[in-house]
Amino acid sequence: MMHLPERVISMTEDRDNYMNMLTSGVCEVTFTKVNGDKRVMTCTLLEGMIPSAEKDEPITQKKVRAVNPEVIPCWDTNAKGWRSFRVDSVQECKYVYRPKVYYV
Repeated sequence: MMHLPERVISMTEDRDNYMNMLTSGVCEVTFTKVNGDKRVMTCTLLEGMIPSAEKDEPITQKKVRAVNPEVIPCWDTNAKGWRSFRVDSVQECKYVYRPKVYYV
């Protein structure tokens, strides 16, 4: 019997998978917060479901922070605000809504 090596998924692959899911639907992400609490967040990066940037918002007036590849910012659909989670703290990520795509 042939032994296949275990597939090792890098954090970059995880991040890419989560980003693809968030940009194509609404997801329920279960993760451990930095303080150790478990959190379940319904969130998205789906265009049309996130607010557009306003020039008068304080965040657009400040210098933009460097992107941290270990953290994913997303729109919390329940809290109606921007939140984030650490990629390495995710326990589960699943779709709760995914729009149908029609090809012409």
